Amino acid sequence: MTDPHRRKLLGHALAAMLQPLGTGLARAEEAYPSRPIKWVLPYLAGTGPDITARILAEAVAPVIGQPVVIENKAGAAGNIGARIVAKSPADGYTWIYSAAPMAANMRMYRNPGYDALKDFRHVMRLASSDVVLVVNASSDVRSLADLVARAKAQPGQLAYASGGVGTPSHLGVEMLLSAENVTALHAPYKGASELVNAVLGDQVAFGMPIFSVAYPQIVAGKLRPLAVAGAKRNPVLPQVPTLAELGVKGAELTSWGGISVPAGTPDAIVQRIRAAFEKALAQPRVVAALQEQGGRVDMQDGSAYTTGFTKEMVFTEAMMKKVGLEPL
Repeated sequence: MTDPHRRKLLGHALAAMLQPLGTGLARAEEAYPSRPIKWVLPYLAGTGPDITARILAEAVAPVIGQPVVIENKAGAAGNIGARIVAKSPADGYTWIYSAAPMAANMRMYRNPGYDALKDFRHVMRLASSDVVLVVNASSDVRSLADLVARAKAQPGQLAYASGGVGTPSHLGVEMLLSAENVTALHAPYKGASELVNAVLGDQVAFGMPIFSVAYPQIVAGKLRPLAVAGAKRNPVLPQVPTLAELGVKGAELTSWGGISVPAGTPDAIVQRIRAAFEKALAQPRVVAALQEQGGRVDMQDGSAYTTGFTKEMVFTEAMMKKVGLEPL
C-alpha cells in the first residue's frame, strides 16, 4: 500500500474514532443540565450575597429544570470558594456567586490563589444592593455630621466594623473617612452578619453593611441608618439621605453580584444559564423579593460584567493607594 493511500485510510479511521467523542460532547451540551447544579457561595450563610443567592437559586431552578444547591465555602474573604470553582470541571455543574470582593481581592491579596479574569467565564451580573451607614439605635450619634464630629474629637480611636478586608463595607468606610478627612480604627469581621452584630453589641461605633443584612435590624429599631451610599435614595427607606446629598463627593458605592463558571465552559452551556436567569429575573415575585431586602435586579451580559471586574480592580487599587493599604 502506498504512503498516500495509507495516510488516507488512517485519516478516515481517526475521524471515525473522534466522531463519537464529538457527538457525545454535543449531546451533553444539548442535554444540559441533566443533574443538580452546585452554586458555590464563597461567604458565610446569612450574609448579603447569601440572602440574594438563595432568592435567585429558588427562582432559577424550575426554569433551568434542575435543583440549584447553594454551598457556602467561606474563608479568606471569599478566596477559598473562588479557588474551588476555578479548579472545578468546566461542565456547567459548578457555579460561583461572583461579587465585588472577588475582583477586589486581586488587588487586596498578593496571591489570592486564582485569577478573576483568566480562571472564570463571567456569565452575567444579576443583582445589586446599596450599602448603608449605621450606628446602634441607642447611640447619641443621630446623623453623619454627629459621627464626623465624634471621629474628629477622638482621632484614630473610633472603631468601625467591616465584613472583611476589601469588601464594600471596608472600602466604603475608608472612602467616607478620606472624604471627611478623619480617621477610625478598622475591625474586620467575617461577613456582614458579624459586622451588624458588632454594631449591635457596641463592640464598634459604626459600620457600613450591605442593605439586605442591615434592614431587618433597622426595621426592628435596633440600628439607626445615617445614609446610603447609592446614587439615589433606597425606595425601602426613602427618608434616609444618600452620602452625596450630605456633601460627600464620590461616595457612590454598590454591592453587586452575579454568576460565573470555570474558564472553558462551552458557549452553549453559558447561553443556557444566561437565558434561564433572564427568564427567572423577569418574574415580579423575584423582583419584589430582592426589593424587600433593599436590593434590585441589575442584569448585565457577560462582556459588561467582565468589564465590571476590571473596573472594580482599578477602583480597589486606587482606594488602597489613597488610604495607604498594602496587599496582604
